[in-house]
Amino acid sequence: MPTTAFRCWLLLSLAIVHGSSYAASAQEQTQLSLMLQQLDTIERLTTRAEVDNAAEPNERYRFDYPRLAQDLQRICQGIQGYLSPSRAQPRDPAELVGDYRLDTLPVEPSP
Repeated sequence: MPTTAFRCWLLLSLAIVHGSSYAASAQEQTQLSLMLQQLDTIERLTTRAEVDNAAEPNERYRFDYPRLAQDLQRICQGIQGYLSPSRAQPRDPAELVGDYRLDTLPVEPSP
């Protein structure tokens, strides 16, 4: 009989561990969904800032809004892929750039 008691205990402990992993998964899904909403807000703010802050031709540096938008899209795609994977596929090894300053060439005055 100790074998039966051990089996029952093992099944009970596996059920508890398995059930608690679902709770963590639901919480993680909620947090990741919230991140997606916040990233969407950041994307809209980025688009608005790009329109509002048109670069002047004599500026040496300007913010690279398109590169930031690409990185935000890449992050969103990664989170969405994690939340609803279609099937196991190899990961894309490309990394985020992270440098958003563009050097612009000085504008030469017309003769």
